[in-house]
Amino acid sequence: MADFAPELKRILRTAGCRFIRAGKGDHEIWYSPESGRYFPVDGKIKSRHTANAVLKQAGLEKRF
Repeated sequence: MADFAPELKRILRTAGCRFIRAGKGDHEIWYSPESGRYFPVDGKIKSRHTANAVLKQAGLEKRF
């Protein structure tokens, strides 16, 4: 199975989002200036639906 996390994080950085801190387990907390929200990003994302949900929380369009 594919791991969408590395590509997702690259897209988030390109869009101006930034890593804030480590969360529980392998999660990270990110901030999006686009949506003005903090949101979690899992370290291993196996589902394109989950990857797109993270992009939605960041205020970005679907990419996967």
